[in-house]
Amino acid sequence: MSGGDIAGLIAAGVFLVLVLLLAVPLLKLGGVLDEVRSGIRESVDAITPTLAETQVTVLEANKQLAKIDSITTHVSETTSNVSSLVALTAASVGGPLIKLAGFSAAVRAGISSFKSDGPTKPKAKSTPKSTPKKPKPRATR
Repeated sequence: MSGGDIAGLIAAGVFLVLVLLLAVPLLKLGGVLDEVRSGIRESVDAITPTLAETQVTVLEANKQLAKIDSITTHVSETTSNVSSLVALTAASVGGPLIKLAGFSAAVRAGISSFKSDGPTKPKAKSTPKSTPKKPKPRATR
């Protein structure tokens, strides 16, 4: 064997040791990737039923919102009808009541004028002897 053959054998041995040293981290990295893959698979398996339940919940919530929309529409119509009814009642009863109040005031005044010697004179209002002074406006800056 010559010196070149021995150097080639040494280089091949060093290369074999280098390959063995690099193979260990690559095998460990492969194991990590397998764990990541199984973790993702478990997550997807756990999320799928949750998404299905969420979809059912959203559909039920939409049904309830449609019912609430119908209820609020009916409440709005009822409020409008009650408002119209109150306005109609006020117009129907209020006008005659005002006329009745005016008539009763006139009858009361007429009866009181028959009871007294003559027409009643309105009482004079008392006026204050001195008028209160108005405060002077303050000067603005």
